[in-house]
Amino acid sequence: MTLPDLSIIIGYIITIFILGFKNSKKIKNTGNASEFLLGGRQLTLPAFVATLVTTWYGGILGVGEFSYRFGISNWLVFGVPYYFSALIFAFVIAQKAQQQTLYTIPQQLERVYGRRASLFGALFVFIYATPAPYLLMLGIVIQYFFHIPLVLSIIIGAIFSTCYVYSGGFRSVVRTDIVQFLFMYAGFIIILLYCTKQFGGWQFLRQHLPAGHFSWHGGQGAGYIIMWFFISLSTLTEPAFYQRCFAAQTPQIARRGIIISVLFWLAFDFMTTFTGLYARALLPNLANPVTGYLDLAQLVLPPIVLGLFFTGLIATIMSTVDSYMFIAGITIGRDCLWRLRNNKDEGLIPYYTRIGLLAAAITGIIIAVYGQSVVNIWKELGSISTPALLVPVVSSFSSKWQMDRRLVTVTICSGAAVSFLWSLTRYLQACQNHYFLHLEPIYPGLLVTITMYLFDKLFISGKHKVKTNTGS
Repeated sequence: MTLPDLSIIIGYIITIFILGFKNSKKIKNTGNASEFLLGGRQLTLPAFVATLVTTWYGGILGVGEFSYRFGISNWLVFGVPYYFSALIFAFVIAQKAQQQTLYTIPQQLERVYGRRASLFGALFVFIYATPAPYLLMLGIVIQYFFHIPLVLSIIIGAIFSTCYVYSGGFRSVVRTDIVQFLFMYAGFIIILLYCTKQFGGWQFLRQHLPAGHFSWHGGQGAGYIIMWFFISLSTLTEPAFYQRCFAAQTPQIARRGIIISVLFWLAFDFMTTFTGLYARALLPNLANPVTGYLDLAQLVLPPIVLGLFFTGLIATIMSTVDSYMFIAGITIGRDCLWRLRNNKDEGLIPYYTRIGLLAAAITGIIIAVYGQSVVNIWKELGSISTPALLVPVVSSFSSKWQMDRRLVTVTICSGAAVSFLWSLTRYLQACQNHYFLHLEPIYPGLLVTITMYLFDKLFISGKHKVKTNTGS
């Protein structure tokens, strides 16, 4: 890269630090939990959209890898299922969540199902929110630029993405997300325009790509695609969604913000998918498709424009790292440490959250270092946390849906345990590196939790309601 390219990236980092640390001293001295965790619940619609869109799209290198390997099926795997799940969240949960005046998902579980369910729920929220896959991507980008060891790159990325959140809390996340939103869209608009102008559009791609890249399944089979529809149900337990809804000014902002965000994700998926197709068409023999976007940019973009694209790529990843790092820190600090000490002083929540941030950073670094694939980390963690949280969290927002609280903790633990144990079957000699019955772990986990929910409704909660009505 040229000096102007590096100057743009450095200028972006300086801007993020200025915005991230703005008024952080004032926030640090207040000890106000609502201010530190949710920005005083004053999130407006434009800020809601910007922070949610950027936070939920940090897996940019994983998207690039998948579209490079499997073509337009990327849109069906990482797009369509999540649009539907996000819209379900918008119309079923968003307004209910905003009206609860809560801080976290485990707090909602405690309100409805008790302390034990809350603590076990916090464990799986933390597993879901760990920033490991995004730290891995950020480390790969830093390594690509500066040719330093991946482990050191991951550590540097973790420090950069944590320090301003540690100081300024949720407001720092939102301020930086707004800038990162602009850079991420500008970067991919630029590279897609350059590719189209230099090489042509649809006809060029049809001539230079395998036919399988234009099939809906990308050669992966219907079962693989359907699996991602189930994994997308994790959206209904997505901590970033709940945090933004809790922070929104009104219930209407929470619902409309998610609907508008879906439109932005749809547009961005179009750009990232077709950029991945250009990478495969122009660089068909990449040893590591994870760097497909980076290599393509080096090939087609001139100086300065190259710096803008790289900045957009960094912004896309950093916006997710800091958000999930913050959520994971809150989960450890507020939902575990603060609760376990039976402390009633909410003024200490920011203190415990900062301790949680450090723990989340260390955990994320360890998982990122030993993780071999961004997509695999997503799949493995999502397959454990989704069965654990889906039924208990969604059912908690309506008295008609709620389970008997005695069964909830068992449901949380059994769903996660079954999925985890099922994932280990691929190491059995009889399975030959496949899951037992060739069934992805998320299916048996969800089957167990849904069965327990139906059992509760038919034989426990349902009978209790009948007795209550008869008695009255």
